[in-house]
Amino acid sequence: MKTLTKAFLAVLVSGASLAAHAQSTGFPNKTVRVMVTFTTGGAADITARIIGDQLAKMWNQQVVVENRIGAGGNIGVEAVYRSTSDGYNLLLASNTHAINQALYTKLPFDLVKDFAGLGLTTSTPIVLAVNPRVPAKNLREFTAMLRDKPGKADYATCGVATAHHFAMELYKYATRTFAVHIPHRGCSPAVTDAVGGQVDVVVASLAAVLPFAKQDKLRILALTTRDRSPTVPDLPTFRESGLPELKDYAVENYYGVMAPVGIPKDIAARIEGDIRKVTAMPDVRSRFNAAGLDMFPGSGEQMITLLRSDIQKFKQAIDVAGIKPE
Repeated sequence: MKTLTKAFLAVLVSGASLAAHAQSTGFPNKTVRVMVTFTTGGAADITARIIGDQLAKMWNQQVVVENRIGAGGNIGVEAVYRSTSDGYNLLLASNTHAINQALYTKLPFDLVKDFAGLGLTTSTPIVLAVNPRVPAKNLREFTAMLRDKPGKADYATCGVATAHHFAMELYKYATRTFAVHIPHRGCSPAVTDAVGGQVDVVVASLAAVLPFAKQDKLRILALTTRDRSPTVPDLPTFRESGLPELKDYAVENYYGVMAPVGIPKDIAARIEGDIRKVTAMPDVRSRFNAAGLDMFPGSGEQMITLLRSDIQKFKQAIDVAGIKPE
C-alpha cells in the first residue's frame, strides 16, 4: 500500500511539473501588461510602447502599456511587486526608482531584491547647460568659476530628487563645489527659466535643452553619461573634462524591464532574449533616436548591478545634500 501511495504521489508531482513546464514553454498565451510609472508621451512611455509593439508582433499576443503615476512612481512599482510572478506583469523601470529606493526608508519592496532584471533598453542623456551670459565655455572653466565664487551661482533642475538633481549633487560632491538648487516642476519650465536668464545654469534632459542650444540660447557644457551620445556626438561628457575628480563620474537616466522575483527562469530568459532582439533592430533604433532617446542595451544581470550601484551613490548624495522627499 505504501509503495502504491509513493508511486501515486510521484505521478502527481511529475504531472504538476510537466504542466508547469508546458505553461512556461507556451508563454505568452494571454495579454502581457507593462507598467509605466510616468505620464504618456515621455521617454519611459515611448520606450515601453515601442518595445511593447515589437514584442506583440514577435509573440502574436497583445502587450498593453499601463500608465500609473503617483508617489514618485512607487504606486505603480508596488502594483507590479504584488502581482503574480508569471511573466505577464512587467515593470518599465528607471533610475528614478533607484532614487526612490535610496530616498524613501519605508517602501514595501526592495527594487534589487524583490525584482528580476530582464534587460536595459534606452537612456535619455542629462546635460549641464548655461545661459550665454555665463563666461564658462566648458566644464573645467565652470568648475573653476564655482570654486572662485562658492554659492554665487544657482542652478535649475526638473525637480527635487530627480535624476537631474542627483546628477548635479554628485558633481558638487565630487568637485567640492557649491551652487544653490532651484527646483522646477518639470524640465520644460527649468529650461525656459535658463533661457530667460532667471537662472544661470540648468541640468535637464538633452531633449528639452537641445532646441535652444541649436539657437544659441543655451550653451551645453557636458553630458552626465558615461559615453558620448550618438544624438550629439560632438558634446563631451563630465568624464572628459580633464578634472581627475570626475574620471569615474557617470549618471545615466536609463530604462529597462523588470518582473517580480520568482518569475520562471525559462520565461525570464525568453523575455530577456526577445528584448535584446528588439533593441538590436535598426528601425527600432531609428525610432528611439528620432524621439531623442539613445540605445542603452544590457542584460538583466547588468541592470541589477547598475541599480544597486546607483542606489548607493544616491544614498551618499542624499546624506551630503540633506535631500528630503517632497
